[in-house]
Amino acid sequence: MAETQGKTLRDVQVGESATVRRLSGEGALKRHIMDMGITKGVGVYVRKVAPLGDPIEVTVRGYELSLRKSEAECILVD
Repeated sequence: MAETQGKTLRDVQVGESATVRRLSGEGALKRHIMDMGITKGVGVYVRKVAPLGDPIEVTVRGYELSLRKSEAECILVD
């Protein structure tokens, strides 16, 4: 599943921002994440997390987006 090579978007706390370093997903999952506008170098702000931790609501490129935990684990950030 996700590689353990540093901090992922799932590790970012509510109210914090991060910059995407790279995507670790494969094939269709990686393409799906890129289609949502999440690419290397883009800033991501974590707005909310559901009570059970899934989904995560983020702001990317000026719009709000909900991500599953499994998707957030594939997004490595600084």
